[in-house]
Amino acid sequence: MGKTFRTGDHVRWNSEAGHVSGHIIRIHTEDFMWKGYQHRASPDSPQYEIKSDKTDHIAVHKGTALTLLDD
Repeated sequence: MGKTFRTGDHVRWNSEAGHVSGHIIRIHTEDFMWKGYQHRASPDSPQYEIKSDKTDHIAVHKGTALTLLDD
């Protein structure tokens, strides 16, 4: 089980291009489709939709991939 975050939290994650930061815009607690792929989520293991600060790209990650940033 990963860390838990809230909508609006400012977080950072590692991508192919290096570290990226953004704000959580949605929390998934049930399995869902995203860009043609099935993602697994549950109340005990949610996945987070995050909007990048720089590019407005939307990413989905588990809590284990995220680090909370101080604003």
